[in-house]
Amino acid sequence: MNKLIILCFALIMSCTTTTAQKSEDMQTNGEILASESQGGAEKAGFKIISDQQQLRNEIIKNFAASGTQPVMEIPVFPKDKKVVLYNLGTFNSGDHKVSTIKSISVKNNILYVEIPEYQSGGMAIQVMSNPWFIFSVSSTYQFTSVELKYSK
Repeated sequence: MNKLIILCFALIMSCTTTTAQKSEDMQTNGEILASESQGGAEKAGFKIISDQQQLRNEIIKNFAASGTQPVMEIPVFPKDKKVVLYNLGTFNSGDHKVSTIKSISVKNNILYVEIPEYQSGGMAIQVMSNPWFIFSVSSTYQFTSVELKYSK
């Protein structure tokens, strides 16, 4: 009887110490290069940025759309990375600026970007905002669309 209990205990312990193996989907964290709560497009969507000049132009264009000048230093275009501009669309209250990317994965030619879920502080002044952010991912990622996943 003791041997059976020890065998069951060993089996349970071996199951709990097994680490999950990575799936074939690519998973990593992305790096945010720029992010603002104003100046983006009215509809959600993405654009792949190909070089330093286009990166600079997109940042200046998005700040100009919000009626301001860039208040940030234009980041250097990363080597061996794809750079993506993502417009979140229009929101009618709150600050929807993306400050963290929790994870990035590619599955079926879709780039999934996991970001923290927006938490409202309660009553907010009703102001229309068009947030946008620019981030980089591995140059090996092949995708035809981008989807945001919100998580807590």
